[in-house]
Amino acid sequence: MDPARVHYGFSGAQRGAIERGSDWFFPPIGDLTESEFGLVMRSFFQAFFFIALLVLSAMSVNAYGQSAASAFHRSYSIYAGGEGSVFQPDYAGRGVAENSPQRLYGIGAFGDARFNRWAQIEAEARWLRFNEYLGIYQNTYSIGPRIPIKEDFHGFTPYGKVLIGWGTMANLTGKALAFTYGAGIDYKLNSRLKIRVFDFEYQQWRVTPDTLKPYGASVGVSYRVF
Repeated sequence: MDPARVHYGFSGAQRGAIERGSDWFFPPIGDLTESEFGLVMRSFFQAFFFIALLVLSAMSVNAYGQSAASAFHRSYSIYAGGEGSVFQPDYAGRGVAENSPQRLYGIGAFGDARFNRWAQIEAEARWLRFNEYLGIYQNTYSIGPRIPIKEDFHGFTPYGKVLIGWGTMANLTGKALAFTYGAGIDYKLNSRLKIRVFDFEYQQWRVTPDTLKPYGASVGVSYRVF
């Protein structure tokens, strides 16, 4: 897979904002155009499809494994949730990896499937669309193993994860292969709800000419759907 390429192109509005020294040339969320509103709505529908697919996959696995041992069924669960995130995108519009003067804020959807103590999977999608600098946004879609360090320690479960997927971004040609290394803490509120107290991620995007290395943190909540 060839690396995605970052390009230098700016729109007329972006060039005007640079000349004026303004970081805020995009309209506030209350003034979204019809096309921008459609983009936001598509993001929410993507999140819904993402969670629905995860739930259906879990139901299929359960139906196939009806004859498995009862101990396995007692340990099997799937949680679906949402989160809010703040990230440093590691890009400021000049075609090279560098810190942005503004953090990106956004929303995400995630699902955790637990098969047993050591076999767990996390999948997530994130859309960083707020507080954009020069119109630069980032979206990621990832899946991979999640390993709890210690389960249900007074309600808390610290964990680590390694995910692989792809990222999309303004000024990026095509999709970038993205690796995510993360760690966090979940708190079990009751038999159905978990609070994602803290989740930190460090990413590596395979792009040309530089590897982008966004990083950030998230908090959220998840619900046991199975």
